Amino acid sequence: MAQLNPEEWDAYYARGGRFRPLGPAERRLLAAHVPAPAGGRCLDIACGTGELARHLAAAGYRVDAVDRSTVALTEARRHAGTGVAYRRLDIERDGLDRLPHPAYDLITVRLGWAFVRDRTRVLNRLRERLRPGGTLCVITPVTDVVPERGRGVALDEEEIGLLCAGWESARRYDADGLALFVLRGPAPVPPVCAGKGRPSPHALTGAGVVVTDPAGRVLLGWSVRGLWELPGGKNEPGEDFAAAAVRELREETSLEADPGGARVRALLMDRVDGMPRVTAAVQVTRFTGEPVVTEPRLVRRWEWHEVADLPGLGRPLFTPSAHVLDTVWPGLLPDLPPVHRYPVAAG
Repeated sequence: MAQLNPEEWDAYYARGGRFRPLGPAERRLLAAHVPAPAGGRCLDIACGTGELARHLAAAGYRVDAVDRSTVALTEARRHAGTGVAYRRLDIERDGLDRLPHPAYDLITVRLGWAFVRDRTRVLNRLRERLRPGGTLCVITPVTDVVPERGRGVALDEEEIGLLCAGWESARRYDADGLALFVLRGPAPVPPVCAGKGRPSPHALTGAGVVVTDPAGRVLLGWSVRGLWELPGGKNEPGEDFAAAAVRELREETSLEADPGGARVRALLMDRVDGMPRVTAAVQVTRFTGEPVVTEPRLVRRWEWHEVADLPGLGRPLFTPSAHVLDTVWPGLLPDLPPVHRYPVAAG
């Protein structure tokens, strides 16, 4: 799915780029399912030129409208009416602690969710910003009703499942070819581990790589098999675990790291389909580059996750990845499958 930086968004709006206007079906559904309560406050994310923000303000909300594009916000302010306050904020890079209010009755994301890379982390932060009884409303194209050329900005059923996981109520409505999701009641989902089927015949040894960024977030991939997993893979003949970890990290994500700085924390042994499996838990804290999907046949995307969010991902963790994470953060993931763990002393 498309990922644009703020400068690219500014260029898009500067050359007259716009999104689909707010349609009558959307207006009816918003009025029916998220009417403004007395004194209701709304956060409109990726507001663009402000059409939805102005509509919600006219419906009775006091709206904080944010976008990463200064050009879009300049245009929005030209049409500003009462009840809307615009500010520049990138929900992935800036975080939500810069918002003027701690919580909202309604949070909206219209035609912008597909442009969010770290969706799981951002979604968890949005849950925290809902008032009791509040609603997250996501309006998005979906792949089964858009032409193939437009599917880069649409959600498929797997992405929709991720969006709707972890809510007491998740309703979907059709809005003239767009899907409008009304999500209420954050409900943490306990972690579930799962396998990926019988491996090909191999001496089952490999490495799982815990990569943390300067903010302490850990990198996980959403695999084509419907699992969250760490970077990593099997050793090449004669390759040690640290070298295997760094090589797999580069091949899977394009991140570059020095094997000398990769720390083997433990060796983990379990079994899969009757065969023994040995996984080295390797930790990498220094690297260069940005994560890129280099093997789309295996991984759909890479996301940076807050460590505290790992117990509530809402979808299964690949079992060896869960064991590796538990090596670095013991006790964070409860009720893991059995494993033999052999800590490696620091050299």
